[in-house]
Amino acid sequence: MRIELVPPGTGELTYEIRNIVNVAEKLQKCGVKINWENIGDPIVKGEIIPEWMKEIVAKAAMDNRTWGYCHTRGVLETREFICDRTNSRGGARITPDDIIFFNGLGDAIAKIYGCLRPEARVLMPSPSYTTHTLGEVGHAHSAPSLFKLDPSNNWYPDIEDLQNHVRYNPNICAIMLINPDNPTGMVYTREMLEEIVAVARENDLFIIADEVYINIVYNGEKTVPISDVIGDVPAISLKGISKEFPWPGSRCGWIEVYNGNNDERFRKYINLILTGKMNEVCSTTLPQTVIPEIVSHPGYSSYLAERIASYELMSNITFDCLKDIPALQVNRTNGAFYMAVAFKDGLLNDKQTIQIDNTEVKELVHGLISQPGVSPDKRFVYQILAATGICTVPLSSFSTPLQGFRVTLLEKSEEECRRIYLTLAGKIQEYIAS
Repeated sequence: MRIELVPPGTGELTYEIRNIVNVAEKLQKCGVKINWENIGDPIVKGEIIPEWMKEIVAKAAMDNRTWGYCHTRGVLETREFICDRTNSRGGARITPDDIIFFNGLGDAIAKIYGCLRPEARVLMPSPSYTTHTLGEVGHAHSAPSLFKLDPSNNWYPDIEDLQNHVRYNPNICAIMLINPDNPTGMVYTREMLEEIVAVARENDLFIIADEVYINIVYNGEKTVPISDVIGDVPAISLKGISKEFPWPGSRCGWIEVYNGNNDERFRKYINLILTGKMNEVCSTTLPQTVIPEIVSHPGYSSYLAERIASYELMSNITFDCLKDIPALQVNRTNGAFYMAVAFKDGLLNDKQTIQIDNTEVKELVHGLISQPGVSPDKRFVYQILAATGICTVPLSSFSTPLQGFRVTLLEKSEEECRRIYLTLAGKIQEYIAS
């Protein structure tokens, strides 16, 4: 092309959660059986949707109204239902006009960051979910501002580090958090959230809280929605049905805006997000329509509880398989369905290898990892994939200097989960010793 088409640095951005799928599919053709531990799709991992839920959706599909446009903000009856549930907790109060539906939270995230001035930066956790960092970097055309989640302290946020970033970077306009967290599975305590809200209040910032996993917690943990502690600070909460119902193919999520009129600049910002949505007319009508009936169904709570119990079991099996490996920093996952594992500093290098019996597979993977700039944990993940078929994601792809890997906790079989992670544990020790 006669001129550059993309902003500096953005043309090299990658989404490793999906990139590794391309490699795994090539290995499949070479005879490698893949265990997909890379992406949080319960349907791919064998989740069976109950008949009553399918019947609700089928009934709605027979209603001609679900085939048409809905209000730009979303189906009114559904927004009213969500308002009642949020307001019943006694925290920040909202109206149906404080809710905007999107075609999945990826759509919402793109608009949230895309409507900011390039100079306005959002402070993000590290590690952080890739869609957020790609969205923020894409709008700012600059490296992200990151506060640390500490693997030596249950992946809890380093509040002092967060405070220092806010203090010394006047362009920070907001703090983003994911609760429960992806990729670590950490659950923020009420006290941590109150500290972060206090920082926002003191520095005239707003909060972005990705709460898509807010109702998926276990091991005795409790989640606190940001609306319960936000007080008078402006904030945006992101929620959806992709993980909770689960219906990832619905591409249905929404934002709840708290204290939207408390600050004129924030009000204009939210209005710009809404205007961008108006340009698309609306989000898909059908999945929005069924939310109240599904959530209110007498079988919903028990169905969700069964799934959460499964995640708790897989979390504890995975933790038990990996926790005693000296090379790793392993924390028990208490929310969402991911576990992030970091290698201790300096233990990974670009010389380590693992035995790969299939010559074709070995040549394919070695061709990929011998390219310039491949991180040590990406070398590890690709070689483990080739040797065992276990498909994980490099931790460094989540905007962190830490080297490690992220896995999902979506296996349906206790026996298979234990086999996978005992296999992985053995290969990790073999790899480190090589």
